[in-house]
Parts: sequence; C-alpha cells; structure tokens
Amino acid sequence: MHLVILGCGVSGLSCGVRLLEAGHSVELWARELPPHTTSDIAAAVWYPYRAFPQDRVTAWSRRTFEELCVLAGQPETGVLRVLGLELLREHAPDPWWRPCVPDFRRASPAELLPGYVDGYVFEAPVIDMPRYLPYLLARFRRLGGTVLQREVHSLDEAWTAAPLVINCTGLGSRSLLGDETLVPIRGEVLRVAPLPLERFLLDEDEARGMAYLIPRTTDCILGGTAEEGNASLAPDPAQAEAILARAARLLPAGTRIQVLQHLVGLRPGRPSVRLELERVAGRPVVHNYGHGGAGVTLSWGCAEEVTALVAQVASGADPLGSVKNPSSTGRTDGN
Repeated sequence: MHLVILGCGVSGLSCGVRLLEAGHSVELWARELPPHTTSDIAAAVWYPYRAFPQDRVTAWSRRTFEELCVLAGQPETGVLRVLGLELLREHAPDPWWRPCVPDFRRASPAELLPGYVDGYVFEAPVIDMPRYLPYLLARFRRLGGTVLQREVHSLDEAWTAAPLVINCTGLGSRSLLGDETLVPIRGEVLRVAPLPLERFLLDEDEARGMAYLIPRTTDCILGGTAEEGNASLAPDPAQAEAILARAARLLPAGTRIQVLQHLVGLRPGRPSVRLELERVAGRPVVHNYGHGGAGVTLSWGCAEEVTALVAQVASGADPLGSVKNPSSTGRTDGN
C-alpha cells in the first residue's frame, strides 16, 4: 500500500522503517524534523517509564530491548549496552518490567550509595539520540521513504495523498484529533561534559525529586523532572540547580560538572498508549501515540504491531470494516 506517516520522532521513523521493509510505499510528513523533535531531547535509556497498560507495554518493551541490543553492535547507530544501577530508598519486589531484561540482579550492599537500602543492577541500551535519529532517518530514506516537512491540521489532508494514514504525532494528537486525554509531562535535563561514571544511575523517587545520570559516547545527560500538565518549553534555572544538586549526591565528592546545554521536552502522557486501527467514514488510520516517557523504549515493538495492522488492511482482513472503532478517544474528522 501507499502510506502517509504523520510525525518524525522515534515512533514515526521506526514505523517508517518497518513498513518500508514490509514492501509498502511510505511518505513521512512532519512539522519538525531531527534535530528539532521531542525525541531529540530524550536521555535516552531503555526504561518503561509512565506508559500503560502494563501487559502491552511489557511486550513492546521486550521486543524493543531485543532490537536495540542488535543495533548496539553497529557503531553508527549511537546505541550502547551499558550496565546500570537503580537505587531504592525502601526495599521493593522486582519491578514489573523484570521479564524484559535478561541480565538483572539485586544490588549488593557494597554497590549501594549512602541513603539507599536496595537496588537493581541490569544492563540496558543507552541511546545517543543526536546520533540515533539521523541514523533512523538515513535508513528510512535508503529504503525508499520520502520526507516532507509540513504541518498537518487534519487527517483529511493526509488521506488526500494516501488511502491509509499512520498517526505518530505524539502530543500533537491533542489538537489533531481532539484527544483531551493527552497531557504534556514536562521534562528538563542537562547535557553535561563526560563524568567519571561506569554505569548509568537511576533514582525514580518523584516525591523527593528524580535523578538520573546517563553516560553517552561524548557527553552525559542529567535529569530530571516530570511536571504533568506543564506545557512550557522555557528552561527553568531553579530546576537546573535542583538537577545538579541531586546529581551531585550520586557522584564522588568534588566531581566537577560542566553544563553544556539545558533542554526541555514534553512527554505525551496518556492513561494508555493508543495503538489501534480506526476507520472514519470508511477511511483507515492507525494510531500510535501516547507513549509517556517511554517512546524510545516502546518504539520497535509498537512499530511491528503497526505493521501487522497495516497488513490486515492491505489483505482485506481488517476486522473493523467500515465501522468507526467505538473504543477510540477523540474526534478524527479534523474539526
């Protein structure tokens, strides 16, 4: 089939690659292209953060973990396999995402930092987004995909160019579809010069203030924040100071931190990821948005499910026929 994908973040590009590999003809339309997408700001380490429902997220996360580990063997992708430590202030059972991670164990007392009583040690992909997104975009183009930078105000515009649309607009689906269940989850991070870290470090205690230190090839990302409902993209100097203070507690005393950039992004928060086929007046659209803080973590698993849904439409096995999906949320008429 000939398809139009809306959105050029990690979800749109991953879908584009898989759909081209499946033999479809694909155009990708987006208002912003790398390096100006929300995905460019991601830390990014594999971790299923603020994405639901758990059973589907587990399956998508596991599949993406596998694919990212394959890509880690190719230096041009910017993907590395890095050992990490998640620190806990209270004892807790194994996390729900434990089945996705082959190399997982409890931290030993010697590995814990002061103030922490438990932790998880696991190896996971760390993704250098300024390298990874250009890699995906180049791979998409090599496979024959075309990219058009344009802003879309309704699905009708895309349906004039292709019989099937793939909606990967993230937070943009709030205005595109009228999906008011989508909320921005504002995140601030600091890109800093390389630090003396052999592992990535995580402390997901939002009540006290989350902290994560993600070493990458030529820099390190310090985070972070998760302000639900805040859509401001203006960097907050007070948040930067708080991030630095939390990071300093996890680093050797006296470590100098050189800040290179202060970055702000908006995660597309939703009660559940919306990945489904919908028909409106007989015209099909596959939605793939609302990934919360786990867009990269779910990307390949979701892209493969999108490809399977497209195959149903292409084969005539679409179970929805011409009936609008009653479980969908929001308008899809572009009004």
